[in-house]
Amino acid sequence: MGRFQGDLLERTFQFAIQIVRIVDRLPNDAKGWVFAKQVLRSGTSLGTNVREADQAPSEADFAHKCSIARKEAAETQYWLELCRAVDLVGGVDVDQAIQEADELTRILASIVKTAQRNKY
Repeated sequence: MGRFQGDLLERTFQFAIQIVRIVDRLPNDAKGWVFAKQVLRSGTSLGTNVREADQAPSEADFAHKCSIARKEAAETQYWLELCRAVDLVGGVDVDQAIQEADELTRILASIVKTAQRNKY
């Protein structure tokens, strides 16, 4: 049994799917490839780190993996905002992904804070 209660595992999985679909719409040129690589990497690794945290053998490892996931969520938000700002991709789905990245960052920050407090 994992550590997470609620829907965080599913939310990060759905977020990764959303990221893949957004990346598919980026331009097929050098600039688009760079952005695609960055967004795809950070946006999908968020969920993998949450899954790893869910199975962490210790509270310290759990906090560490959640901290990495939080950083990936924040990085993904940055790349999506930059994509939108330079008109590489836009739309309601991008705005929703930016909002979800922000929410996931906040949720994970709270989890890390609680886990670190429980560790000591």
